[in-house]
Amino acid sequence: MQKLFEGIFSEENKVYTKNLLPGKRVYGERLVKVNGTEYREWDAFRSKYCAALKSGLTKSIFFNGATVLYLGSAEGTTVSHVSDIIGEEGAVFCVDISEIAMKKLAALAEERQNLFPIISDAQLTANYKEYFEKKADCMFQDISQRNQADIFVRNAVLLKKGGLGAIAIKTKSISQAKEKLEVVSDEIKILEKEFEILQVVNLEPFEKHHYLVLVKKK
Repeated sequence: MQKLFEGIFSEENKVYTKNLLPGKRVYGERLVKVNGTEYREWDAFRSKYCAALKSGLTKSIFFNGATVLYLGSAEGTTVSHVSDIIGEEGAVFCVDISEIAMKKLAALAEERQNLFPIISDAQLTANYKEYFEKKADCMFQDISQRNQADIFVRNAVLLKKGGLGAIAIKTKSISQAKEKLEVVSDEIKILEKEFEILQVVNLEPFEKHHYLVLVKKK
C-alpha cells in the first residue's frame, strides 16, 4: 500500500482510505486489510474527487484534523472517504438542499461523528456560517447548477486565507451550446475573483463533461 497524499493510498491502480470504522462499509465498497490496518476502496466512478486523484491531481486539499466545508454532499459517498482522511479530530460540514439525501447522510453521521449535516441551499451562506467557530481549512463543491462557480465564490468567505479548495464543474449543467473548455474557461474567470487557480483536471473517462478545478484562496 503506497501513500498518494495524506490519508490517501494506492495499490494496483486502486485508491484507498484507512477505514475510520473498521468492519463497516458505506456504499458496498471493498474492504482490504494490510498489516492489520483496514482500508476502504474508493470508487472513481462514484466520486469526482477520486476521479481527479486517478486523473493526475497534484495536490490533495484534505488532511488529518481539517475543518472541511463540503457543498453538495448528497448521500455521503465521497464524504465518507473525507471522514476517513480527516480523522476523529477533524470535522466535515456537509451542506445539501435535498432532504432525502440528508436523511441518509444523517444516518451516516450517527456512526461517523466527524460529519455534521446541514440542510440548506449552498447559495445562502448565512444559513450555516454560525457553525464555523473558525474558518474552514479547505472547501469542496459538487453541485450541478448553472451558477456553480458563483456559489463557490460566495462560500469563499468561510474559507481561511491560503486555504485549498476544489470544485467539480459539470459543463453540461452550465451550457449545452458552448464547448466544454470554453465553459471551464468562463467559470475560471469567476473563480479568479477569490482564488488562485492551481490545476484543472479532466475527469473523463470516470465522469463525462466534468472537470475538477483545484484552487487556493487569495
